[in-house]
Amino acid sequence: MKNKFYEEVTLFASVIKWTVYAAIVGALAGLATACFLRSLAWTSAELVKIPNYYFSLPLAILASAFLVKWLAPDAAGHGTEKVIEAVHKHMGKIPLKVVPVKLVATVITLACGGSAGKEGPCAQIGAGLASAFGGLLRLDNVDRKKLVICGISAGFATVFGTPVAGALFGLEVLVLGSMMYEVLFPSFVAGIIGFHVATLMGVEYSQHVTFVGPLLSGGKFLEIILLGMWCGLIALFLIETMKFSHRAFDWLPWHYTLKALLGGTLLIVIGKFLSPSYLGLGLDSIDAGLKGNVMPIGAVFWKSIATSITLGCGGSGGIVTPIFYIGTAAGNLFGQIFHEPNLAIFSAIGMTALLAGAANTPIAASVMAIELFGPGIAPHAALACMVSYLIVGYRSVYPSQLLGIRKSASHKITIGMPIGEVGRTEFVKRQKTLLGVIDNVMDRIHHKDDPK
Repeated sequence: MKNKFYEEVTLFASVIKWTVYAAIVGALAGLATACFLRSLAWTSAELVKIPNYYFSLPLAILASAFLVKWLAPDAAGHGTEKVIEAVHKHMGKIPLKVVPVKLVATVITLACGGSAGKEGPCAQIGAGLASAFGGLLRLDNVDRKKLVICGISAGFATVFGTPVAGALFGLEVLVLGSMMYEVLFPSFVAGIIGFHVATLMGVEYSQHVTFVGPLLSGGKFLEIILLGMWCGLIALFLIETMKFSHRAFDWLPWHYTLKALLGGTLLIVIGKFLSPSYLGLGLDSIDAGLKGNVMPIGAVFWKSIATSITLGCGGSGGIVTPIFYIGTAAGNLFGQIFHEPNLAIFSAIGMTALLAGAANTPIAASVMAIELFGPGIAPHAALACMVSYLIVGYRSVYPSQLLGIRKSASHKITIGMPIGEVGRTEFVKRQKTLLGVIDNVMDRIHHKDDPK
């Protein structure tokens, strides 16, 4: 009886402790995210009034790259990747200077037309503030790491207005196929508090169409699976395009300033000769697709290229908003190919299915579909999300994501390694095997020629 009483008291105290800690982290993330989103909205609204405003992209990306390189190198890239790396390799330690640098660099990039997202900076800002709060309380490494995960969840929940899906995403994105249940409760608290604080600060979220009732007939079951496969292949294209872009810019023997100017110039070409809709956040295009309007056939390709160039040449921003754009366009194009009368449903399912595949987060993506579009879409969205997640295989837009499971028992893969090292490890293994075969053949030839 005494042991049971002690157990309940300990658990009660733990709930109180993490409610307080997570609520503070959520409030900090909500305040910071609200400041970031309002700054971005005001700056973007003013610059859009200028004709061909995206012509300033070379200088904008140059300024962004300069700020990050000289003030906070950890703020480079699309934010979430650095946070995942900090959780796995540095027990959640993130320099506080990352927060203002990431905020300013991202506002500069996005407001001038850089093709990136706003969720990565919010996750990095939330995680940075959580890390600083943990340091202020002098928490041990384990508790600070939990707080940082809460900051990630709060950042995602706040920026998209999806408190449950945001909290789940912050947990699911860390390890492929595994979720840290010990941080589930505080992540929910942080996500919900962050969302409400941002709302009180005046942040407004897009109102999407809510689908009700049986959306598609049972005969569409196979078509939804095909849609999931299609989104998985598009996610694979995006991942490989981003890899190629980063390698290409790294390969150039130029100073980082010249790389930024080159990337900005390429984006001007896309905006001028193709469409300005492929630049910036692209929220208007996403809303149009979700309302059932026909999107351009090349939207999937050119948005992937524009995003890869922006993040590869030194621009700052997230990756999930471009994923939403590309996913909406992918679902929209799939509906056009199959002559579907309701493009809005396929666009909505495509948006979440591509997120599931590109980030390896099928559960968070399925819940996000429900939060954004209503429970009627749940069965079909969840099915497409799972198929997309499986089709992508062991790839991700977040190379620091750890492998927690094997997607197929027939595919031998090392559990616990970063997903970005999978290809390199397999290459080394094949190389060693080939060298072993060659050595074996040479030994046999040597013994055959040996007169003894």
